Amino acid sequence: MINTFFSSPILFFISLAALLVAIAVHECAHAWTANRLGDPTARLAGRISLNPFVHLDLSGLLFLLFFGFGWGKPVEFDAFNLKNPRKDAALISVAGPISNIVLALVLSLILRLFTFYNLSFLHTIGEIILIRFILMNLVLGVFNLIPIHPLDGFKIVGGILSEERSREWYGLERYGMLFLILLIIPIGGSSLLDGVLQPALRLLFPLFIPTAGLGVV
Repeated sequence: MINTFFSSPILFFISLAALLVAIAVHECAHAWTANRLGDPTARLAGRISLNPFVHLDLSGLLFLLFFGFGWGKPVEFDAFNLKNPRKDAALISVAGPISNIVLALVLSLILRLFTFYNLSFLHTIGEIILIRFILMNLVLGVFNLIPIHPLDGFKIVGGILSEERSREWYGLERYGMLFLILLIIPIGGSSLLDGVLQPALRLLFPLFIPTAGLGVV
């Protein structure tokens, strides 16, 4: 991502702003859902907030800028405060990706309204700014649905499985970081993550921006 700064500084700052908003919405959704399900841990830590700086992890941000992947500060919750810890944890986890996809949908509708009412100037601005925000939210949402710990998809799967199967599933938690590293490391110029994200984004992005070219993805 940092390479964009030298080739197109404006696009870099738009992308950075889009990323910060996507992270803030994602983590705030986790915190809000946990609070609604009976655990005030995240609320007491000030995490029910759309202020991106509340949710940033400096190391994760630097990794993202220089290596293309990173992380935000995880939202902590106390399972003892949840009525159904396993299923409620899945709901807390899925709230993050859903919030990103919903935001992408809202921004897509706004862009469509600009086109529908022939607001050419706003549509041009929208193509420069909103498309980047839509893309960032789709990337963050889809990426976190991958069922590997510590991504949200891992707990989502754990909440869907039966209690017996979930115990076996959570036994894989200790290998999560190893799997994630193997997913991210480039092999022959691309990574396994590219093989997961690119097809999903090529499918989703035209649905949100029908007139957009795939080169943005």
